Amino acid sequence: MLVATAMDILAGFDEAGRGCLAGPVIAAAVILPPEGDPIPGLDDSKRLSPKARARLADLIKTEALAFAVGRAEPLEIDHYNILRASLLAMQRACQSLSLTPTYGLIDGPHCPDLPFRTKGIIHGDRLEPSISAASILAKVARDQEMIMADRLYPGYGFAVHKGYPTAAHRKALMALGPSPIHRMSFKPVEAAIDRLETI
Repeated sequence: MLVATAMDILAGFDEAGRGCLAGPVIAAAVILPPEGDPIPGLDDSKRLSPKARARLADLIKTEALAFAVGRAEPLEIDHYNILRASLLAMQRACQSLSLTPTYGLIDGPHCPDLPFRTKGIIHGDRLEPSISAASILAKVARDQEMIMADRLYPGYGFAVHKGYPTAAHRKALMALGPSPIHRMSFKPVEAAIDRLETI
C-alpha cells in the first residue's frame, strides 16, 4: 500500500465529462498547501451548486501551490475510448503543472501513467481535499466550455445539460443529428447517425 509522507508534494487528479455525449473530457490537477486547514466547502463537484463551484474554483486558484487543466478531444475519445482519454487528460494536466508532484491521488480505481507514485481512491472527490479541488476545477472549466459550445452549435441545449445524455439532449440529437463536438462512438450518437442515414 502506497502512503504519502510529509516530504511528498501531493497532487490530486479528477476529470469531468466522462458520461457526456459531446465535448471534451477535461481533467484537473491540484497541489494544495501541505499544512493548514483545507479550503472550507470542498466536495465532489457534482454535489455542489454552480454558484458554490464557481466560488470555490476562485479560492482554489488563489490558495493552491499549483494547478493545471488538461483535456482530451471528442476525436481522441472515439479513438481511444473514454477511460483511456480521461487518463490522457490527467497526464496532460500533470504536464502543465508549474510544480512537480512526487505523489498523486486519483479519483476512482484507475490511475494514469505518471512519473511518480499514484493511488486511486474510490469516491476520492468526497474524501481527499486535493481531489475535491481538482474535481471542481475540471467541472467549472468544462461547463464554461459547453456554454460557449452552445453559441457555436445552437439547438442542442449544451448550455443547460452540458453534453450529458438528458432526454432533451437525446431528442435534439435525433432531430438535428450530431454536431462536430459529439462523440461519434457513443451509442445514442450512433443511433442518431443511423436514423439520418435511413431518412
